[in-house]
Amino acid sequence: MKENYYVVDENENNNSFNIKEVINKYLHYWPWFAGSLLIAIVIAFLYFRYAPTVYATEAKIKIIDDSNELDIANEALSILGGGSNINLDNEIEVLQSYKLLEQVVSSLNLDIRYYEVGNIKTRRIFKPPFKVVKLFPDKKLKKSITYKIDLAVETPVISNSEGIKEVIHKSILTSSKFSYPVQIQIEKDFELEDFNSSVFEVKIITKKEAVLNLLKDLKVKPTTKNSEVLSISLQSDSPELSEAVLDEIIVKFDQDGILDRQLVSKRTIDFIDERFGYLTDELDSIESGKKDFKQSNNLSYIEADAGLTMQKKSETEREVFALETQVALSDLLKKNLSKDNTIGLLPADIGLESNSINNLVSEYNVIALQREKLNASAGSNNPTVKVLTDQLERFKRNIITTVDSYQDQLEVSLNQLKRENYRAGSVFSKLPEKEKMLRAIERQQSIKENLFLLLLQKREEAAITYAVTAPSIKVVDYGLTGKKPISPKKPIILIASVFLGLAIPFIILFLRFSLDTKVENKTDLEKLALGIPILAEIPSLENPDSFFTTNERSVKAESFRILGSNVNYLLPKKVENKGSVIYVTSSIKGEGKTLIALNLSIAISSLKKNVLLVGADLRNPQLHNYFQIDKNVLGLSNYLHNTNIKWNNCIQNIVKDNNYLDICFSGPIPPNATQLLASERYGSFLELAKDNYDFVIIDTAPLALVADTLLISDFANITLCITRAAFTDKQLIKFSKGLSEDNKLKNMAYILNDVKFKKRGGYNYGYEYGYGALHSNKK
Repeated sequence: MKENYYVVDENENNNSFNIKEVINKYLHYWPWFAGSLLIAIVIAFLYFRYAPTVYATEAKIKIIDDSNELDIANEALSILGGGSNINLDNEIEVLQSYKLLEQVVSSLNLDIRYYEVGNIKTRRIFKPPFKVVKLFPDKKLKKSITYKIDLAVETPVISNSEGIKEVIHKSILTSSKFSYPVQIQIEKDFELEDFNSSVFEVKIITKKEAVLNLLKDLKVKPTTKNSEVLSISLQSDSPELSEAVLDEIIVKFDQDGILDRQLVSKRTIDFIDERFGYLTDELDSIESGKKDFKQSNNLSYIEADAGLTMQKKSETEREVFALETQVALSDLLKKNLSKDNTIGLLPADIGLESNSINNLVSEYNVIALQREKLNASAGSNNPTVKVLTDQLERFKRNIITTVDSYQDQLEVSLNQLKRENYRAGSVFSKLPEKEKMLRAIERQQSIKENLFLLLLQKREEAAITYAVTAPSIKVVDYGLTGKKPISPKKPIILIASVFLGLAIPFIILFLRFSLDTKVENKTDLEKLALGIPILAEIPSLENPDSFFTTNERSVKAESFRILGSNVNYLLPKKVENKGSVIYVTSSIKGEGKTLIALNLSIAISSLKKNVLLVGADLRNPQLHNYFQIDKNVLGLSNYLHNTNIKWNNCIQNIVKDNNYLDICFSGPIPPNATQLLASERYGSFLELAKDNYDFVIIDTAPLALVADTLLISDFANITLCITRAAFTDKQLIKFSKGLSEDNKLKNMAYILNDVKFKKRGGYNYGYEYGYGALHSNKK
């Protein structure tokens, strides 16, 4: 029974992975892998030969922190290792700035590129044996231009892309024919004989393009995370050029830092010089104002002037006091002279400072003493006493007159001293205000003088800084090129080429296998036909339209004999004296069902079994083509349509040397094939055939195109569904499997046709089942 034979277990199929099968699947295309690998390796070697050899050049610089002042926080951070005032990101931006790189391009003339043309490759060089100078402005150049220079000893020649040539005479040429004129000068250090027939290319680009190219290639980064050292690197096929560019970048960067600090000093000096002029004018103005103020106020030194004023005022007050004393004394004297009209001695030396009065008083007192003595001795009537008395009267009147005159003088002097004292007091009272005004003038003068001295000091400091500006960087390493090139990396490229050589065909095949919707081999069919037996794989035949003979011993013959044996094991137990009905069908046209039905019939009949092959594909019969007879030959359609025709009249034995195989062709194509097959005569035809033959093999219509096969499926003991490798779509397998699961096809099994085998195992034709029956799944 069917359950006694091998079927594909669904769980086993889903969980298993046959690595050997997958490898064999790809190994079938080993020429693809070998060819792709060979091409990849050849391309790799061609790349090594023609690709430019690129070297990495690196320079290192340390940024110097020129800050002069550190606060406590910065000092603490510095102690902890994180107190640097340098912002490396800013320095990197400066190193990669357009302004700085433009100076480098201009200094090294990087807008003029030199190439040495070789037999294999052209490489860029830094110092050619000649020098090219542009004789046109950079803004005139719209796109790059190229010149070729051939340094032949006899006639060195320069030519442009337009084919215009000029000969270089006497080692120098100023071109006149070119749209963009240049001057070429052979360097004195080179001999043309050393470069005989050497060809060079000179490419001139705009400075902007040269700067942008340099900016794109330049890499600047810190050497480590917390380092103050910057790494500047370039990659080029000309190490000399890269080293020169990096060294020039370092020089320009250092000069830029120095110039920035010098610019500050220069601007400081210029500002101070400008301020000196203003300060000088202001100081002159202040000093002139101070002089005028002192002159107008009779001031020299305010403290001394105040002392003199006070001294003068005191002296005046003393003199006033002395004069008033003299007035009082003179009044006292005058009072004594006027008292009772008596004649007596007058007070002498009372303090009067008038010598005339003092002399008069002295003379008066002398006469008064003489009178007193004479009066005492002679009496008042003595003529001498009277003369002396008259004389005393006259002295008295004279003294009074003199005192009056003296008092008048004292009054004049006193008034004058009082005026002077008042003026001195007035001057002294005004001194604080004048001192305030003078102090204000002197304060302005002092401020301007201090500012002048400060600016003078700062100017000297700026001048010293300008003269001895320290470098802004410390060069750790100038441009240094490694010995080994970084490109091309031969080991990596070889490994990559081998990988790509194998990966490309693998990817193509993988995509092909993944996108392929066709059944390619038995494995594909097993995955789709879970639970349904696969009886055989029919190898691809050289002539697919031929069938084998009874005694043939070919791969084709043996494969069908094994198929016949496997079919016999799959057939249910026969009813006694009744033949077995085998349907041979397919999903669509072209899968080879008719040829397989024919060859299966020959294979079974070769075992001396009576076999009837019936062409039941009434709509598109093909069986007659293998025997080269007319398709309208009497056949099944005639029998089904005409009740007068006997069934054995439709049977023919036309296979040479095979008396066990008869054939019933389809007959003329009827218009009502479905009705004919559904009629009772079809069943009676099969019953008659089963009574006379051991096997009735019926070539039916395709399942997916018409319903004919499904109408007669109940008559079959086994249904063989033919699939064709690289032809049958996987969806058709699902379709036919669905018919089997729905019991619309009885006892169905698959046959894989047109399989292309390789020589493997022990069988030259590679037939997997060998010569035994269908493998059992029971161990």
